[in-house]
Amino acid sequence: MTTLSLVIRPERPEDDPAIERLQARAFGPGRFARTAYRLREGAAERIDLGVTASVGSFLVGSVRMGPVRTGSVPFVMLGPLAVDPSFAGRGIGSTLTRAGVEAARQAGEGLVILVGDAPYYTRFGFTRIPPGRLTLPGPVDPTRLLWLELADGFCEGVSGLVEAVRPSSTTGV
Repeated sequence: MTTLSLVIRPERPEDDPAIERLQARAFGPGRFARTAYRLREGAAERIDLGVTASVGSFLVGSVRMGPVRTGSVPFVMLGPLAVDPSFAGRGIGSTLTRAGVEAARQAGEGLVILVGDAPYYTRFGFTRIPPGRLTLPGPVDPTRLLWLELADGFCEGVSGLVEAVRPSSTTGV
């Protein structure tokens, strides 16, 4: 197998069209029906926490994070994590996950949640959310609802319905 000259860098606003095309290749049109996508629909994005992977000028991977909350407790939701199918199995998703989590940690976030496969995400420190602690506004297999506490004790005050933080002209988000 050839070594990729992979470039990992923070997401930039001009990456958006390439990321949308990447997500279409990686997930297809059915992605819009999933609860995690529905939650993100029309929500703010934390572009400062987004990370991309490129080979040459071709964007082959991306991870995004969005601000969410339960009541007045804010945190972030990882996703989508997308890797071009022709580059799958080369560690790009792992690299992006680690970079995204580190960006959230450096930004002072207390918690990252996601909907995903526990066997994949547990190697990054994610664990299943205890039953009934958090719910999403739609159907989700509770074994796929995971979290990673970035600030000690943060999860103690987190429970309830997860809501996306919507863009606001007063908050600048």
